[in-house]
Amino acid sequence: MKHILSKIRVTNSVFLIGTFATTCTAVPLYIWHYGLDTFQIALFLFFLISSGISITLGYHRLFSHLTFKANPLVKLYTLLFGAAAFEGSALAWSADHRRHHKFVDHDDDPYDISRGLFHAHIGWLLFRRGPETPLTWVRDLQQDKLAWWQHQYYVPVAVFMGFGLPALIGWMWGGPVAALGGFLLAGVARIVSVHHMTFCINSLCHWIGNRPYSSKCSARDSLIMAFFTFGEGYHNFHHEFQHDYRNGVKPWQFDPTKWAIWLLSKVGLASNLRTVPEEKILKAQIAEQEIILQKRLQSRATPVTDQIQAMVDAARAQMNAALLEWEELLVQYRAALAGKTELSRRELAELRRKVNAASDSFRESLQAWRDTWQAIPVGC
Repeated sequence: MKHILSKIRVTNSVFLIGTFATTCTAVPLYIWHYGLDTFQIALFLFFLISSGISITLGYHRLFSHLTFKANPLVKLYTLLFGAAAFEGSALAWSADHRRHHKFVDHDDDPYDISRGLFHAHIGWLLFRRGPETPLTWVRDLQQDKLAWWQHQYYVPVAVFMGFGLPALIGWMWGGPVAALGGFLLAGVARIVSVHHMTFCINSLCHWIGNRPYSSKCSARDSLIMAFFTFGEGYHNFHHEFQHDYRNGVKPWQFDPTKWAIWLLSKVGLASNLRTVPEEKILKAQIAEQEIILQKRLQSRATPVTDQIQAMVDAARAQMNAALLEWEELLVQYRAALAGKTELSRRELAELRRKVNAASDSFRESLQAWRDTWQAIPVGC
């Protein structure tokens, strides 16, 4: 019994269980007694979005993965409202997250999904499995004066931003009753909501969805999870290309964090947005599809014939040749845009035309490759 108790993270457990219990009891009682007005809803949503996006845009994509550079005002905003989420300092959060990427699905992964959904979601915060992740994982971030300031004064900043500020705004709006509402709704209930949105990234985003880019780890892409996590639901892409500022890489994918970073860049508050070249993403998808399709062939009752294998090999060779030509032209075009080669406007336009033609040719051969696989009967 003593051994079990020694593994409990007392502070974390009291806070997580206490805020959840308060949300389930005191919040409904407040609404029953005083009702729910537009001000309280607006205050809740403001703190929910501000603290939630501060985790995904700030803690995650800015600090943990350095996917872009931000103006000090953006950093300060995400550090203040990130603290209001009560998920630790940006340095501690980033250290855990970098360790997660390094050891995903293994023992040294802080929220290893292979230990079960509960462990990945919240169990790792309630029960101690080993020593805390050292700040040696974030030596670079320790040089950031704002991030280091937040780390040193995390507790008072978190208490004021998470509880004090919502209550103060409520008091200024409508006195003690509104202050209590601000504390309970925009404070406690909002913290619980943001907690479990973040926790779902560690648990459900490794459990629900598909793996179009890599099956080497448990991370999955899910539109449903993207809606509940400010776009973090495209987790398979993120684990394969963690230094891309986008998670929802397709234009139509729901990723408000990506859109926010892009908008910040347009008004001069963010720069150096890092992206993975389109052809590299396509190559990852093709490699993963090849694995799936090979398994499909292996599931056949009889071995593939030489004729079928020749069809597959020919389609693959045509696709690879088209991909290579497109990549070579892209290298030339990007070098010209960067000023590394001197081309006239006419020559640059001609090169761009060749890039587009090669892209179309590659996509046609890619579809032909897919069609060849689809034409192979599974049960034969």
